[in-house]
Amino acid sequence: MSERVEVKHMLKWIVATLLLFILSGCWDNKDINHRSLPIAMGVSYNQGQYTVYLDIPKVSETDKIQVVSESGDTINDIIDKISMNMESEIDLLHLKIILVDKEFAKHGLNDGVSSLIRSRHVSPKTLFVICDESPDRFFEKMDKNSNDGTLIYDFFQRNSGLSPEIAYTQTWKIFRSIHSFTNDVVIPIIKSGHTTAIESTGSAIMKNGKMVGRLNNEETLLINVFNGKKTQGKIEVMGKGTIQIVSNHLKHRSYFVDNQALLKSKLSLKVILLDTKGNPSEDSIKSDLNKLVLERFEHLFEKIKLGGADVLGVGQHFRNELTRTQLEEWHAEYFKNLKIDLQVSTTIRNTGNLKDT
Repeated sequence: MSERVEVKHMLKWIVATLLLFILSGCWDNKDINHRSLPIAMGVSYNQGQYTVYLDIPKVSETDKIQVVSESGDTINDIIDKISMNMESEIDLLHLKIILVDKEFAKHGLNDGVSSLIRSRHVSPKTLFVICDESPDRFFEKMDKNSNDGTLIYDFFQRNSGLSPEIAYTQTWKIFRSIHSFTNDVVIPIIKSGHTTAIESTGSAIMKNGKMVGRLNNEETLLINVFNGKKTQGKIEVMGKGTIQIVSNHLKHRSYFVDNQALLKSKLSLKVILLDTKGNPSEDSIKSDLNKLVLERFEHLFEKIKLGGADVLGVGQHFRNELTRTQLEEWHAEYFKNLKIDLQVSTTIRNTGNLKDT
C-alpha cells in the first residue's frame, strides 16, 4: 500500500515539473507597448559602410512618426545597436518594405539579403524596393505627406495603389535568384514624386543579386505578363485608341537545335477598348496591338540579354534537359544565344468590364 502511495506521489511531482516547463514558455514575451514595429526599413551603402533607417509609424493620435538611423559594418549589428539605444525593442517581423539605394543594389544585395534571411529577423515575404534617391530624403518627404507613416505600404498593396506596370518582388525571391542558375528577378524602383507622394521610375534588372540595368514601366508590364502574372495594364495602340488587358495566358515549348536553346511562346490576350480615335476596325486594332507587343518584347529581350540576366525565367523551361554542370553555364553559354519565337493572339471583348473573364 505504501509503495502505491509513493508511486502516486512521484507521478504528481513529474506532472507538476512538466507543467512548470510548459507554462514558462512565454517568460520572455514582451508587451506590444514595449515593442517598436517599423513598417519600412531603408538601407544605403557607401564604401563598405551601411546606414539603416527604420520608419516607425505612430500607433495612436498622441504618437509621432519616427525615423531612426544608425551606421555600421553589417545590417544586423546596426539593428541591434538601434534596439539597444531605444526605450522599446525593435521587432522586424512585421516589416513590410525594405528600401535600398542604387549604390547598394549595384554593389550587390547578396550579403545583406542572406544575413536577413538567415537571422530570421525579417519575414521572407517582405517586399524589396530600390530608391532613386537617398532613403533619408525619401522617408523625410514620405512622413510629411502621411499622417500615420503607412503611405509606402499602401502604394504596393494590390487592392489599393499597386499598378500592373510595377514589379512586386519579395525578399525570398531575391535570395532564390542569388542561388539559382536560371532565375533572375526585377526589383521596383521608386522615388518621391513632384505632384504625387511616390513615383514609379521602372524596375532594376538583377543578376546574381547585382543591378545590371533598368527597365521602364511599360517594359515592366511586359515582364509581368511574360511571367504569367494576371495584369490589367493599359496600352496605347498606334494612336488609334487605348486598350486594357483583362486576361493573359502564356504557353511555352522549349527545345534545343544544334545545342542552341529555342523557346516557342504563344501569348493570348483578352482586351477591352477603353477609347478609340476615329473609327478604326477591330481587326486593325488587334493587328497593331500584336505588332506593338512584339516590337516592345524584342527590344526588352535584347536589353535583358545585354545585361545577361534571365529575368523572364526562361531557363526554368530547360532545366530538365540540362545537367547540373550545363545549368551552371546557363547565363554564359545558353542564355546569350537563346532565341524566343513569340506569337501574340488578341481577342477584343466587347462587353467591357460588365462581364467576368
